[in-house]
Amino acid sequence: MIEVDLNASMRSQFGKGAARTLRREGLTPAILYGMQSEPMALKLETKPFTQTLLKLQRKNAVFTLKIKSNDDESKKTVVLKEVQIDPVLDTLNHADFLEISLDSPITLSVQVKYSGTAEGVEAGGNLYISKDKVSINGLPMDIPDFLEVDITSLQLNQHITCRDFTIPENITLVEDKDMVCAGIALYTEAEEISEEEEPEATEEEEAPEAEETE
Repeated sequence: MIEVDLNASMRSQFGKGAARTLRREGLTPAILYGMQSEPMALKLETKPFTQTLLKLQRKNAVFTLKIKSNDDESKKTVVLKEVQIDPVLDTLNHADFLEISLDSPITLSVQVKYSGTAEGVEAGGNLYISKDKVSINGLPMDIPDFLEVDITSLQLNQHITCRDFTIPENITLVEDKDMVCAGIALYTEAEEISEEEEPEATEEEEAPEAEETE
């Protein structure tokens, strides 16, 4: 797991109008959900925060969040749970952080990388991917940036399930092990499978955006 330092400060103004004002000032409103405390309203400088996100390339990271309040500064160990992006301007709208303990297991979603060229593709089939992320549970610093699956030996009409993943001993896969993640099919079959998977994926992606945050 990547470790990153990030600066933030407390904010006392709330609501959509205050959030718009912050964004015009080059700041991103955020919320920190504590383990045993009330949520904390924060603001971050948008430019360095954006640069950090770009460097992470959607990988999970443990942040040391340095929070300034008047003349005091506190530190929290957190993970980024959600970032809301303006769909038109492609700018940061809001961020949600969750305080964690490095000694307690957490569940995070990690990317699945399919490596190699499948023999079934070379034989005329098409690769379809129905699962490019999976949830795993473990201590924060033990969670890998991604899981890699070699599909070189995959033949036409064969598929890969979560059962085929190689998971570190100290990590638990939080998925149905029989869930199909990728496979090789003829073009029409691959297209049908993708269409069947698309509505569910779209619903999951759009669900967080249904709630307007400030």
